[in-house]
Amino acid sequence: MHLTINQQTHQLPADAKVSDAIHAIDARPPFAVAVNTVFVPKTQYNQHRLHHGDRVEIISPVTGG
Repeated sequence: MHLTINQQTHQLPADAKVSDAIHAIDARPPFAVAVNTVFVPKTQYNQHRLHHGDRVEIISPVTGG
């Protein structure tokens, strides 16, 4: 299936979960995840199923000012 991760198109297996999206971009903690603008708790990364066309944002904090 095709979906968008951080504004980039990716193809993942049909049974992909949030953890697969995180792995696809090799994200390193700390970060937060939202699917279609809805926050996904860390405890749900391995259970939250993704669907064709979903928009996933994996956001890391930025320090400094």
